[in-house]
Amino acid sequence: MAERKPRNSATGRVTLADVARALDISAITVSRALKTPERVSPVLRERITQAVRQLGYRPNHAARALATARSGNVLVLVPSLTNEVFVDVLGGIHDELQPRGMQMLIGNTHYSLREEEKQLEAFLGHAPDGILLSGLDHSPRTQALLAESRLPVVTMMELDNAADSRSVGLSQRAAGQAMTRHLITRGYRRIAYVAAQGDPRTRQRAEGYRAALAEANLDAREIWLETPSSVGLGATLLTELLAQHPDCDAVFCCNDDLAQGMLYECQRRGIAVPARLAIGGFNDLAASAWTHPALTSIATPRYDIGRQAARMLCAAIDNQEAPRALDLGFTLMARGSS
Repeated sequence: MAERKPRNSATGRVTLADVARALDISAITVSRALKTPERVSPVLRERITQAVRQLGYRPNHAARALATARSGNVLVLVPSLTNEVFVDVLGGIHDELQPRGMQMLIGNTHYSLREEEKQLEAFLGHAPDGILLSGLDHSPRTQALLAESRLPVVTMMELDNAADSRSVGLSQRAAGQAMTRHLITRGYRRIAYVAAQGDPRTRQRAEGYRAALAEANLDAREIWLETPSSVGLGATLLTELLAQHPDCDAVFCCNDDLAQGMLYECQRRGIAVPARLAIGGFNDLAASAWTHPALTSIATPRYDIGRQAARMLCAAIDNQEAPRALDLGFTLMARGSS
């Protein structure tokens, strides 16, 4: 066990050199273990970890920024901090950055291009080393700020229309098409698409829905609201759906919140699912496998998107070679609701 050593007399802080002296190893080895732990043997890594805890060592990020021209911070802008989708994305980002000694600066854009501008402008003052953005739809002001910053940028969640951007995600259009094709294959012919929020990913899923219907020479039935999505809104939209399209035999909801709400409202009204109305969702939230009947949905690799996007950004920060686009795909989870 490492013994506690005197602290740096000038600052009162335990330094990297203090940890190294306590273990009789080089400061470079300690630094390597903290920044890139995979490059150090498990036994030595554990010794260093224990010494760091016992001595109370804390990295001096300000000093590191001065020495390396880096802050160790990554700016992450997401549209929601309560949506399970982006909570999972943030988990993946954290798990990739934390072993590297890097931290997230998190901003919530509330699905607003104007709010994204404000968040970006404010956080650029904290000198992040790179930026992770949700989606590809940005205002001209945001695009100008990104260009002026000269920082590496990686976008998450979308790949359609990614052009030359560094992007990690999936084709939302292809996923929407896959869900609609599934419903058509199961024999449904009067399929509606119900959407809230109206963000770019929702619109891309709708493009896939229309493409699948066109392939089968079927007519589209769509209901759109710009209000935030919720389970309660899904229940409300069932009434509107049946009023506008009483002959509808299946509905593809733009996300699982709406789909779960419709399913619960069908149960309340005694509408048989899927005999009278089949229901499909998107994102495969945790509860969707446990509804009755279990909800058919598109599973998206949110955690892996966050982790791989953070990895791609770190490679760009370090000027390392990395793919500019990474398609992590999706999985159709066919269950009882269809």
